[in-house]
Amino acid sequence: QSPLVESGGGLVQPGGSLRLSCEVSGFTLDYYAIGWFRQGPGREREGVSWISGRSGIADYADSVKGRFTISTDNAKNTNYLQMNSLKPDDTAVYYCALVYPYYGNVAPTSHSDYRYWGQGTQVTVSS
Repeated sequence: QSPLVESGGGLVQPGGSLRLSCEVSGFTLDYYAIGWFRQGPGREREGVSWISGRSGIADYADSVKGRFTISTDNAKNTNYLQMNSLKPDDTAVYYCALVYPYYGNVAPTSHSDYRYWGQGTQVTVSS
């Protein structure tokens, strides 16, 4: 059973917004890295956004820069991915993933670096 649970997905029109949540159990989010990845229809899994708990430095895939924001509420052991100006190409199952512990200032970007994964939440952007 995964210690990560995603929620917040749904159906939204182009230009709309969604906020995804990743609730983490069994780990204290002090020194960590969390990444969001997605897999769309007929597509390979791709990275979306990443954040280092040590530094707070976040990064984003070029396709979502300026539209998505990643953040973590350490007290709630929950990471959030705020998605604005959504496009049909954003349609995918979104997964959060965790590296723990992690002491680097920059989160890894490859899915192979993440040990723990949630089950995913569906985001559909359609008119």
